[in-house]
Amino acid sequence: MAEEQTADVPSRQKLAHDTVRLAVIVGALGVVFGDIGTSPIYTIQTVFNPADPHPVPVSVANVYGIVSLIFWSVMIIVTITYVLLAMRVNNDGEGGIIALVTLLRRWKAKQGRKAAATLAALGIFGAALFFGDSMITPAISVLSAVEGLKVVQPELERFVVPITAVIIVGLFLVQRRGTAVVGRLFGPVMILWFATIGAVGIGGIASHPEILKALSPTYALGFLFGHFGIAFFALAAVVLAVTGAEALYADMGHFGRPAIARGWLFLVFPACVLSYLGQGALILEDQANISGPFFLLVPEWGRWPMVVLATAATVIASQAVITGAYSVASQAAQLGYLPRLRIAHTSESTIGQIYVPWINWLLMVSVLTLVFAFRTSAALAFAFGMAVTGTITITTALFLFVARWKFGAPSWAIGLGCVVLLGVDLLFLAANLTKLLHGAWLPLLIGLTAFTVMTTWQRGRAIVTKARREAEGSLHAFIEEVRGQSLTRVPGTAVFLNRGKETAPLAMRANVEHNRVLHERVVIVSIETEPVPRVPADRRVEVDELGYGDDGIVHVTARFGYMETPDVPAALALLDPAQTEGELNLDQARYFLSKIELQRGTSPTMAGWRKRLFIATSYITADAAEHFGLPKQRTVLLGAHIDV
Repeated sequence: MAEEQTADVPSRQKLAHDTVRLAVIVGALGVVFGDIGTSPIYTIQTVFNPADPHPVPVSVANVYGIVSLIFWSVMIIVTITYVLLAMRVNNDGEGGIIALVTLLRRWKAKQGRKAAATLAALGIFGAALFFGDSMITPAISVLSAVEGLKVVQPELERFVVPITAVIIVGLFLVQRRGTAVVGRLFGPVMILWFATIGAVGIGGIASHPEILKALSPTYALGFLFGHFGIAFFALAAVVLAVTGAEALYADMGHFGRPAIARGWLFLVFPACVLSYLGQGALILEDQANISGPFFLLVPEWGRWPMVVLATAATVIASQAVITGAYSVASQAAQLGYLPRLRIAHTSESTIGQIYVPWINWLLMVSVLTLVFAFRTSAALAFAFGMAVTGTITITTALFLFVARWKFGAPSWAIGLGCVVLLGVDLLFLAANLTKLLHGAWLPLLIGLTAFTVMTTWQRGRAIVTKARREAEGSLHAFIEEVRGQSLTRVPGTAVFLNRGKETAPLAMRANVEHNRVLHERVVIVSIETEPVPRVPADRRVEVDELGYGDDGIVHVTARFGYMETPDVPAALALLDPAQTEGELNLDQARYFLSKIELQRGTSPTMAGWRKRLFIATSYITADAAEHFGLPKQRTVLLGAHIDV
């Protein structure tokens, strides 16, 4: 009996492992695939939209060509570029364009090449475009689903915008509950969604099975090169089929590559393809069906339930880019491209699952503005493609560069990738540029604005850091001055947060110069954010006695990953008295922060408008005491003015 029980342990462990893996896949379905999984609602309808400035005529040949183009575009961009290739490149499990930028910065530090800096700047612009995608996706996705009301009952059209607004507000209100909770709620809904659109697509294919011929690349190539004047402009709408590809990559840190790859290959991709084929078959039967092929493909008795399910699915579609925006903003802040933001980690087991309140409310206001300004998904479609193609093109370029540098991919493989993968992306980008006057300017404006803010913050931060370093002076020289003075040493522990150990904390300098006192135990703490998601405990802290082992003054370097929330008291608790020249009384310790008041100076460090932008951006910086886990009732702020 004991042997049977022992033999049964591996099977139980395997069952538990499989259950956890399945739960992760379900969670990924509920967060990652919503955007790309709801593209069938509006893609084909947008391609044949007669209101398009470059409409595609409805004909048998064009239907075959469009469906084939959609299939192969999704295959090349999503399946090959992202799922099979790009997602293999990660920064300790984290994906997305900022992860590629981090890898490039590492390479720049080692090699010192200008090419890495240029590509990193390009990557920051791609991240900025992703913020535009995060604003447009919820608006167009939810609008397209609620517009199903017009198909079912035309007189309900006037309720589309108000209903959309209410749904969007509700979506952003639940974000604070965390990705894991949202994923568990949304996962089963998305499984039902993909099963439903796949089944409905099969029904359409059954009525016109010849549409399966569109799976052949000859139809896509024939349409593209045989009718280039039509096909080129059509690419601006075809790209809607791959919206959400960057979200797959950006959300990789939440669920991991295996769960995302399995979910895509075994459920999402087949279901979407069946839907596109079914819609194509429906249009071949009756060209009038171009008015709403997705909903008209559903039997009349099932259209109301489909509107409800589509609305739920598009809410989930919005979740994919919202979650991705949190990850991108958090990583950008940790790398110095955005101010320190308040970040809430919503999972004890998965460090990448976060909630960023400031980004959440900014996105909500932006999405509602787009809904009320554009009012229809068709109007937003012209803008949508530009954000998507810009981000995808930049991601592909960075991936090819990192693949060559990090993995030593052969030159012929990189060349083939440039011709095929990057060539396809550039073709889509060029097609979307033709829509500039029809709405494509919007994501470019959002991207340029975000890029300007991010680069201005990086530049201003460097200027302030330099000025602050001059004001602080050398830490070692200051320690020598302190030892040469007769200061009153009061009981207790004082912790001064500083940017490094080269300079003296402004708060400590002010305390000594004005109050002429110093605590018995003084700890100067510097926070280092490493380009990895998290730092192991054995590398968390490093102590420097600053040249003397008897003055009660030490410097501690606390290291955290860019996906971690710095907790200074917890890091100091890892130290023993021998390291800190005596026991630290952390329960009663006082924490001192140097508060910097920025003001516009006369030095030509930046343009005047950029100085004003930098100072304005500084006001969204998260509270330092809260950010570093300091007890507010025992935290003291000492200010200083610095000119920008």
